[in-house]
Amino acid sequence: MRTVMMLSLTLALTPSLEAQTKVGDPAPSFESKGDDGKTFKSADVVGKKVVVIYFYPADFTGGCTKQACAYRDDFKKLTDKGVEVIGVSGDSVEGHSMFKAFHKLPFTLLADEDGSVAKKFGVPVNKGGTSKATDKDGKQVEIKQGVRAARWTFVIGKDGKIAHVDNAVKAADDSKAIGEVVEKLNK
Repeated sequence: MRTVMMLSLTLALTPSLEAQTKVGDPAPSFESKGDDGKTFKSADVVGKKVVVIYFYPADFTGGCTKQACAYRDDFKKLTDKGVEVIGVSGDSVEGHSMFKAFHKLPFTLLADEDGSVAKKFGVPVNKGGTSKATDKDGKQVEIKQGVRAARWTFVIGKDGKIAHVDNAVKAADDSKAIGEVVEKLNK
């Protein structure tokens, strides 16, 4: 009985292979709150342009900040290629709003506090945590995350299908690697 319970628990905590989005699959449809508090609907952009969705663990952490700032620095190059960049983590709308303002990020950040968007893509999630941030008044505040997603990046082609999956992302180099992927897609 104990073995059956442990196996059931293991299976419940392990993402199934069927749930993991692969190259060639239709992009999952989803909705989530953006850093502006408004509902973002994937249907509004998927199939209309190339969409880069990058999942990351938490705002205001080392690797995540490097990744977001690299996308900020390469933003014009990507948008000139017809790309929409979207960052997704388990942070709250408020946390995203602070992170976006502090680092002057020109793209949408989605609050996936329950991990439902990550799960649709097959991205592993763990229990959330906290990080520290400086608010607009210079005060230290604690930011809570509902979940922490693994660092994965997806490129969705104009056809609405997954064109690229990277589940071994190097945070600081992600935007450059994705720029090369998009370049090949646009040929």
